[in-house]
Amino acid sequence: MQPPIRRPLRRKPGGLPLRAVAPNAVTALALCSGLSGIRFAISGHWELAVVMVLVAGVLDGLDGRVARMLHGESRFGAELDSLSDAISFGVSPALILYLWSLHTLPRFGWMATLVLAVFCALRLARFNAHIDADDQPHKSAGFLTGVPAPAGAALALLPLFLWFVTEEPLLRDPYLIAPWTIMVALLMVSSLATFSWGSMKLRPNIRFEAIAIVVAVGAAAVSAPWQTAAVAGIAYLVSMPFSVASYARIKRLRAAATPSTPILPPSA
Repeated sequence: MQPPIRRPLRRKPGGLPLRAVAPNAVTALALCSGLSGIRFAISGHWELAVVMVLVAGVLDGLDGRVARMLHGESRFGAELDSLSDAISFGVSPALILYLWSLHTLPRFGWMATLVLAVFCALRLARFNAHIDADDQPHKSAGFLTGVPAPAGAALALLPLFLWFVTEEPLLRDPYLIAPWTIMVALLMVSSLATFSWGSMKLRPNIRFEAIAIVVAVGAAAVSAPWQTAAVAGIAYLVSMPFSVASYARIKRLRAAATPSTPILPPSA
């Protein structure tokens, strides 16, 4: 009698693919960076605290690109990204501002801190709730709805950028920082149409000029980082009325166009 033939065991499908580990690792690093900003703020190292939040913003911009490059998108990664954003761009900047200035205004200062952290979480929850929606007018036209979380964190920390450069005591005044913090929080949950870098396209005849501008900005960021960050934050604020006007123009064109006529997003 012949012995029974043993067939090799097959692994059951499922589990997290290895290609999804890399983008999730980048997201986890962004979360660690954001939390480290709180640690440095507790010890009074304000520049390092702000740098950690900015590093988290850079990593947040990379994880999605790494996921698309490796075809490692997953629902788990999307949820982890939102959790990381809520802490790195909501909780961390709010606590940095509180420890830097708002703690001298206990009641109203803590309220402003809570508003920034909670409104950032509300923005991310709204984004997740509409991520699969078919009707997204802003997104289809190449715009974002409200100020994104990383940009909101940078705007909230703008007084610190200016303080690093000028050391002006007025910039640390809680009666100035508290309203500023609340205003940034409101911009994050607002319905304003803001420019989206991912959808903006360059004309072929200005590519060389664009490369030159990128090199100039990079050189400025290396030689004068806080001045460059402050100028970038102010420029973003100045761009908001233009983004609202641009979206209003596209909205009017869409209303006047036939359904078969596509309206392209604005190009830079």
